[in-house]
Amino acid sequence: MISGRTRIFGVIGDPVEHVMAPAINNAAFRKLGLDFLQVPFRVKKEDLGKAIEGMRALNIRGINVTIPHKVAVMPFLNELDPLAERIGAVNTIANDGGVLTGYNTDAPGFLQALLGEGIEPKGRNVVILGAGGASRAVSFILAERGSNVVILNRTLERAKELADVVSGALRKEIRALKLDRENLARELGGAHILVNTTSVGMSPNINETPVSADLLKSKLVVFDIVINPIKTRLLGEAEVAGAQTIRGVDMLVWQGVVAFEIWTGLKAPYELMKEEVVKALEEQSAVNGQHRSARL
Repeated sequence: MISGRTRIFGVIGDPVEHVMAPAINNAAFRKLGLDFLQVPFRVKKEDLGKAIEGMRALNIRGINVTIPHKVAVMPFLNELDPLAERIGAVNTIANDGGVLTGYNTDAPGFLQALLGEGIEPKGRNVVILGAGGASRAVSFILAERGSNVVILNRTLERAKELADVVSGALRKEIRALKLDRENLARELGGAHILVNTTSVGMSPNINETPVSADLLKSKLVVFDIVINPIKTRLLGEAEVAGAQTIRGVDMLVWQGVVAFEIWTGLKAPYELMKEEVVKALEEQSAVNGQHRSARL
C-alpha cells in the first residue's frame, strides 16, 4: 500500500522508457519489506535544475541518473563522492535531509562484475573500445586498480582526450589509438581483457560486432557492457573462440546493488535483482519482436 509514509525514489533521463532500475529496485524493496517505491521521470535538459530542486522539495530519498544528465547534474549537487568527482560523472544521488550527494556506481559495478567472475584486473593488459561516458567510468576504475589500459575509438581525438583526463587524474600512462583492424589486432595480441563500451551490437542492430571473430582467442576475457540483447554477437563469437565472457547485465545489476546499498544501508538481494533484470529484458525483447512482426 502506498501511503504518506512511503519513501519515493526516482530515475531521471531522456528518454526513460527503457530503464531497468524501477523493476530491479521495487522488487528488492518488496523482498526486504521496505515501504519504498521507485518511479521514472522524463526530464529534459533545460529542466534538469528544476528537477533536482524538486527532489529536495518533495523529499525524494534517492535518484538514479541516466543519459543525458550524468555530467550536467553535477553542479546542482551539494557534495560529490571522491570517485564520482574523479570520474566526472554521477549516476546516483542520495538525499540526506536536503543535502544531495552524487555517486558513480557504474565504475564499482563494472569492477565487481569482473571480480565476481574471478577476474582480478590488476597488472592485466586491457583493451577498451569506445571513449564515451561508460568508457570513462571503466577506464578510471581499471587504471586505478592497476591495469595497463589502452583506449581505442573511431575518433582518435576523443580517445586521446579521455586518456589525458585519466592519466592526469591518476598520474598513470593511458594510451589512446584509433579503432581500426590493424590497431585492434596488434593490441589484442597481448591483451588479457577486452571491454566493449560502444553501442555496437545493441538491439536492433544485433548482427553487428566491434571485433571480427578471427581476432578473438581463448586466453581472453571479453566483457561487453551492452545489455540488450543479453548475449551480443561479440559475446557469442568470443564463447566459440573459447574466451571467458561477461555480460552487460552483470555490470547493470552490480551498479544497482551499489546504489541500493547507498540508499538503504542494507545488503541488496543480488540474485533477485539479477532475475528481475533478465526477466525485464526478455519481456522487452518479446514486445520489440511483436512490434517488428506487426511492421512486417
